[in-house]
Amino acid sequence: MTKTRIQNLNIRYYTPSPPNPILNLIHMDRGISLDDDMSVHLQINELRKLSETCGSNTIFEPQSSCEARECNAESVPSAPVLRAPEKKLTLFALRLSIFEKSATGLGTLGFIWATVVLLGGFAITLDKTDFWFITIILLIEGTRIFSRSHELEWQHQATWSITDAGISSFRALRSSSHILIKAVKQTFNPLSLIRKPSHNTREVTQVDHLHVGKWNHSRTPTRTWISSDVPLLPYGKWVFLSRNISKVLYWLQLLSATACVVLSSTRLVNHNYGEVQKGDSDKRNRQSALNIFYALALAEALLFLTEKAYWEWKVIYCKLLEEVNKECELGPSGMVSIKRFFYDAYSRCVNGSIFDGLKMDMVTFAIDLLASSSPDEQLIGARILRQFAISARYSDDTLQKIGVNLSVVERLVEMLNWKDPQEEEIRRSAAEILSKLAGKRQNCLRVAGIPGAMESISSLLQTNRSSGDGADEIGEKNLILDHANYSFWTFNHLGLLILKKLACDHDNCGKIGNTRGLLPKIIDFTHAGEKLLRDKNVAPSQILTVKRCLQLVQLLASTTGATGKHLRKEISEVVFTISNIRDILRHGEKHPTLQKLSIEILTNLALEEEARERIGGTGGVLKELFTIFLNQGMPEHQNQVRRSAGEALAMLALESRANCHRILRLQVLERLIAALEFPMLRVTAARILRNLCTYRGSDCFYLLKGVIAAAPTVLKAIMSEENKLQEVMVGLAAQVFNHMTSNESSIMFERAGIKEEELAKALVQILEKYRHPSAKVPRIRRFTIELAIWMMHDNVKNVYIFKDLGMEKELEGVLETTAELESFNIFSGSVGLSRHNTTIHSLVETALNLLKDQ
Repeated sequence: MTKTRIQNLNIRYYTPSPPNPILNLIHMDRGISLDDDMSVHLQINELRKLSETCGSNTIFEPQSSCEARECNAESVPSAPVLRAPEKKLTLFALRLSIFEKSATGLGTLGFIWATVVLLGGFAITLDKTDFWFITIILLIEGTRIFSRSHELEWQHQATWSITDAGISSFRALRSSSHILIKAVKQTFNPLSLIRKPSHNTREVTQVDHLHVGKWNHSRTPTRTWISSDVPLLPYGKWVFLSRNISKVLYWLQLLSATACVVLSSTRLVNHNYGEVQKGDSDKRNRQSALNIFYALALAEALLFLTEKAYWEWKVIYCKLLEEVNKECELGPSGMVSIKRFFYDAYSRCVNGSIFDGLKMDMVTFAIDLLASSSPDEQLIGARILRQFAISARYSDDTLQKIGVNLSVVERLVEMLNWKDPQEEEIRRSAAEILSKLAGKRQNCLRVAGIPGAMESISSLLQTNRSSGDGADEIGEKNLILDHANYSFWTFNHLGLLILKKLACDHDNCGKIGNTRGLLPKIIDFTHAGEKLLRDKNVAPSQILTVKRCLQLVQLLASTTGATGKHLRKEISEVVFTISNIRDILRHGEKHPTLQKLSIEILTNLALEEEARERIGGTGGVLKELFTIFLNQGMPEHQNQVRRSAGEALAMLALESRANCHRILRLQVLERLIAALEFPMLRVTAARILRNLCTYRGSDCFYLLKGVIAAAPTVLKAIMSEENKLQEVMVGLAAQVFNHMTSNESSIMFERAGIKEEELAKALVQILEKYRHPSAKVPRIRRFTIELAIWMMHDNVKNVYIFKDLGMEKELEGVLETTAELESFNIFSGSVGLSRHNTTIHSLVETALNLLKDQ
């Protein structure tokens, strides 16, 4: 099989914010740094965190339901309540709508006054000048008033296509009035023409340069028009594009209001409405009626111009939209989203109640856009939700709103299946949102409970294995790397991250295991060759992928109950699982975190007898585990890796005659005995030795003969230690002494400086101390009784010693307090596995019979 090359990845990211998405992905996992020194510190912290998470609990002790499944689910302390930045926009829209509705009301009143009072009552008596002034004002204001809603509609339509807006941001799309102001300034100040480009211009240029390629791939509907690109007339297409109509209407509004101010002011200042002769009752109230009309027209136009001035002040000079965009952390392209949100809020305030816009918020706005059929609206919605979901300030509120809305979660899951390159950013945003959502415990089951969710998440993992030529071979693994048009590696990261967070829940682990083809995909990502693991310049993303995958497999393998049994069987049956882990153990000395995760996977898989034999039968696994466990040159911060390797070896030697033979052939017995002197290794070394001694055969009795050299160390530990170390040493002693004759045992007692009476007393004290089974040392009473039985068989004098010490009473107490807890070698959560061949009742009965027979 050709060795797959995964070291030269070309990872490309196009998300405008944050500037470096690969760092964002790494920080989401809190594990990898580009700096070599920093990576060492992070690995130390990771190992400490793993040790703190696991505590002192192992599979050799039962664990409660709350201890059995520790996970990295996010439980970030709630941040202080922050004012939503979009409130500034909705308040701005409210104030504008007050101006707008007031102006519209005055305009409507003036229109009615002119048509009913002036033109209706004084049409014949009006001067020619006033008649035409009134007519022009009515035409101007009537058009403006009744077309205002249409202008808002055109403005709204102008934000539907974000192609141009996304390239140059909202700064480049400001109102034409700002462009005109700058042109006038340049006219009066020619030097400005040769000045350096402004910060705004540079920003637009940079965004153009960075994102124009991506925006050119923006998906467009193939069977419908984009409203902003509709050419209304066959000629002069640029002028009559619908996106430009809003600008035309904007200027017409300003010109009409200005004309109205000029006309009405002129007539009010001149105050020349013609002379009224005495007794002419038809013209008696004409002057007052005209004054009222011109005043209404002037007030209405001034209000409208005040609204526009307020608009320009807040938008252009105060940079309200940019300020809100900055607080929302949406980046340069976020200006399109902010502009669209503002127009929606303003339209609601103008077309309905002035308070309708206050009910809007960015998250709900984005959720509505996400459900749209327009690709541009979907992208706006996905961007907003993504940024708010990863923001430390807004994530809690955002994820809460998304999590309780099942239709939104279903929509996000659906988007994971969108593989069109033009929909890449939408798909990536949906994956990042779901990765954050799955990190909240309350949302874990909601995401996984959606029909087809696991299949959709599986679609993010892109690693293809070609089909073999026949049933007698397996095809090569072809890892799909990034290329110019698509960031496959990014989706691999996100897919593994989502699965890792979902696997924190026991039920979700079962769903992951039952998803067709998902486990082999996951196992493929555990592959890490020698070149990758030993390369100093390896990309952090590659190590991160392996790490996430190992974390996921470890969670699956540690699942309890029938689900865990099934998963361990499925994982171990994938032919690449153990060999991939072996490569990490063999070449991963620079990555202790990966080694520790790999070892934990082996330990959990070894809970199943069939998997235990597969692991032991895979060449080099046992040797690599011993190399790590007995490596005295390992840095202190990697002690957890050594301890984990010891636990894995103890598990592999448990009730496996074949693995015991393989271990003995490695000739490590003397080094294991020496390890009993090191505090960090004593417990695991004692477990390995006991399991080797327990399953001795006639063919390996001679190989195990050297274990008697451990007797003095074991005896001293029994007398001086307590708790877990005392338990394993008592258990080892019960097996070691079975390899000795009476003379040899006496010699060992002398070497240890301990008398048999002292050991007997210590054993009785152990039973007195543990009158009830202990979850921390569940086998200590069993091992104590086993050792006491050997002592009574070995020397009749010991029977009388035990009688005098009250052993019979303690044994009867054990009979009354035995529990299932004492019947197993190992535990999966709170479920016992590998039941002892001899029950503790039988051991107590044997010991009592020995005491009574004598």
